[in-house]
Amino acid sequence: MGRAFEVRKASIQKNGAARGKVYTTFAKEIFLACKRGVPEIEANVELKRIVNRAKKQQVPNDIIERAIAKAKGAGQEDYKEVVYEGFGPGASTLIIKTLTDNVNRTVGEVRAAFNKVHKSLGVTNSVTYNYDHLSIVGVKSDMESELFEALLDAGIEIHDLENEDGLLVVTADGKDASRVKDVIETLIPNADLELDEIGMYPKEKITLEGEDLETFNKLYKMLDDIDDVSEIYTNVTMD
Repeated sequence: MGRAFEVRKASIQKNGAARGKVYTTFAKEIFLACKRGVPEIEANVELKRIVNRAKKQQVPNDIIERAIAKAKGAGQEDYKEVVYEGFGPGASTLIIKTLTDNVNRTVGEVRAAFNKVHKSLGVTNSVTYNYDHLSIVGVKSDMESELFEALLDAGIEIHDLENEDGLLVVTADGKDASRVKDVIETLIPNADLELDEIGMYPKEKITLEGEDLETFNKLYKMLDDIDDVSEIYTNVTMD
């Protein structure tokens, strides 16, 4: 199986109380997309794609609409994306993506989580060089050869193109995420993206056991419980 399978296997489904965090994260992403463009779904491609992803995660329409309305207002708080890198037990590493309106608060909470298990944050690029920044997009289609040629014609470097029972899964550089989706939507009008992932994926994975695994799980949970944390990437194999 290719990278797309690994990503899906590693994904953690949010349920129950954790679903509220999914809603909050999407609300922040929608707010940021509005600020980077215009707060109109049909006039802002990035916003439209985030809203589509949100709907696939069953984010209620009123939350989406409130986030857009909030972005239209004046004098509201602003969010920014801040990424932290850290070292866990054993040879484990973590990349923590946050969406925050208060960087001092967020870095304090992230650092405190590492301190509680006697581990530390790293400096920029101390961890990320061991990860690939990838975009993984999947669409149901029988146009595999046409999609491959269209991506090449667009000058996009394809890491992988898999056909998993009719689901065409494209893996490309993270910076090409929007271009890959542009190609798919041009080739396949009204395409419904069944997979739309972008993130940091380890070049090599490790397995932890015993006390190291217990410490890692404790650290991961503390980080995941931080409201401003939207994604956690790690090189640890998580079943």
